[in-house]
Amino acid sequence: MTGSGLKIGDKAETIDDNIKGEVIAISVNEIILMTDEGFEMPFKPEELIKSPEDHLPIKYDELYQAKASELKNVPKKQKGKPEAIQKLEVDLHIHELIDDARRLTNYEILNIQMDHAKKRLEWAIQKRLKAVVFIHGVGEGVLRAELHTLFRRYENLEYFDANYQTYGVGATEVRIY
Repeated sequence: MTGSGLKIGDKAETIDDNIKGEVIAISVNEIILMTDEGFEMPFKPEELIKSPEDHLPIKYDELYQAKASELKNVPKKQKGKPEAIQKLEVDLHIHELIDDARRLTNYEILNIQMDHAKKRLEWAIQKRLKAVVFIHGVGEGVLRAELHTLFRRYENLEYFDANYQTYGVGATEVRIY
């Protein structure tokens, strides 16, 4: 219902703005609204609509019964360890790690990527994940070679090319034992 159906005392709000208040005066081409902030503001009738009721009647008995019925249908959680992430994917493309790499040298970019890779690998080992896939891309192979050097420092893991169908040739999978 637009402003033409409003009466003095009705709660109304603007269609285009977030202005709410009470209708305090009505003329042919103008409705005066006392805003919730205490200002009198004129509006054209087509700019206002009647506000919906502030509250809905709640039947607490029906609400309680619906909630109780809902709770009966929820499957109970099994006790034990929660399922953990088994394989983590780490995308090392520089645009995934920082917002703007235009002013960085290749050396700085490689250091950012290697720092991120080491942190994610340490996190995966700490969380006892079984596998991590490092997405390094194809390029000239510098990042791949540095990653393999990093992985050789750990005794409790092995690494190999990740699944070709899923990642192409630009990823290395690490298995953690």
